[in-house]
Formats: sequence, C-alpha cells, structure tokens
Amino acid sequence: MSIKLGVPSKGRLMEKTFDWFGERGVVLSRTGSDREYSGAVEGVDGIELVLLSAGEIPRELAAGRIHLGVTGTDLIREKLGGWERQVEELAPLGFGHADLIIAVPAFWIDVDLLDDLDAAAAAFRTEHGFRLRIATKYHRLVREFLRDHGVADYQLVDSQGATEGTVKNETAEAVADITSTGDTLRANHLKILKDGLVLKSQATLFRSRMVECDNAERRALAGLLERLGAR
Repeated sequence: MSIKLGVPSKGRLMEKTFDWFGERGVVLSRTGSDREYSGAVEGVDGIELVLLSAGEIPRELAAGRIHLGVTGTDLIREKLGGWERQVEELAPLGFGHADLIIAVPAFWIDVDLLDDLDAAAAAFRTEHGFRLRIATKYHRLVREFLRDHGVADYQLVDSQGATEGTVKNETAEAVADITSTGDTLRANHLKILKDGLVLKSQATLFRSRMVECDNAERRALAGLLERLGAR
C-alpha cells in the first residue's frame, strides 16, 4: 500500500501545487493525456498521486480514500460538517487566495452592514410577501455566518452558473460568492458589505483523520511531511 495524495487535476491550482511540491524536492507530474487522471511522484518513496477536481478532494479525504489532499479551505468547510473531526490542516500553500463575501446592489445606498441587510430583508418581506433571496454555492458557510450575525428573513437560492449575474437576471436580490479582486462584482454593480467577509480561503494541504495507516504507510507519510516541512 502507499500514501494517496489528492491534487487538483487541472488549471492553475494543479500547476501551482506541482510548483509548491517541486520547490520542496517532491516532483509531481501528470502521466498520459490530459483526459487521464493519473500521475507520478519523484523524490520520496511510497506516495501515489491521485488527480481529482478540487471539489472532490474534501469528500475523498472524509471517506478515507486518500490520505492527503490539496484543496481550498472554503471547500473543506462548506462540504464537511464538523470538518475538524474529519481532516487536519497541515500547511497553507500561499496561493489560490479568495474571499467568500456577501454583496448587495450598489444602489442600495442605505445597506452597508449586516445589520442594514437584516433590516432590508425584513422590509423586503413586508413589501413583497417573500424572503429576500441570496444566491450562493456556499449554503452551509453562509447560513452559519448570517445566523451568527443575526440576519433573518432571507432565503438562500442555489447558484449553478455565474453567481454575480443573478441580481441582474432578477433571480436573487443579493449574492454570497468567492472573489479575489472584486472586479466582477463591480462590473455587475454589486458592493461588498463592510462586515460581509464570511471566510478568507487559500489552497491548503490537508490530512485525512478517517484512514488508518499501517507501519509502512506511516513511514512514507512521515518522510513526505518532513520533506515538505509540514510535520
């Protein structure tokens, strides 16, 4: 058996993850064509590379099917309830930075804070007879955040496509989405609430707490983490 390391299978996340490991003497590479999700590991023994989508990695860690995985802290906390019991955060990788935020239409001049959003939501329900809609892909994180900050009279609606466009398309009144620069939000005439930061996320190396290692796997894992400086 070997230690299974799950890494994003494409794009800049994959490239930057390969770079991060390579800088620490562990060379990750994709084998076969772009359609094949297999890879190789050089520089340390007993490690198997598994290429997955970033969104699959939290589930595979929680199921104990991979020992280690690189994915965003936002995906871990959204997809895994009680995530600390299922995975251990080993090392932030310093890339893939993004903020999960609450944003509202820029012309809502009286809505700058979460308390303002709560008041606007109550007024919206009184006027329209249904709850103010917030479009998001992050239901768990946003629901917990708004609950903790006393915002009520809203409903979360699932965003399958471009979340920022839901207000313009009149399928939501506000959004909760990931942003790195805020440019797309501004282009869609949205503003971030001043206290609307739900979570700061970045690519991070996680270890599964849900898999048992034999002696050989423990040695392989210890050797890899020592090489990475993530013990």
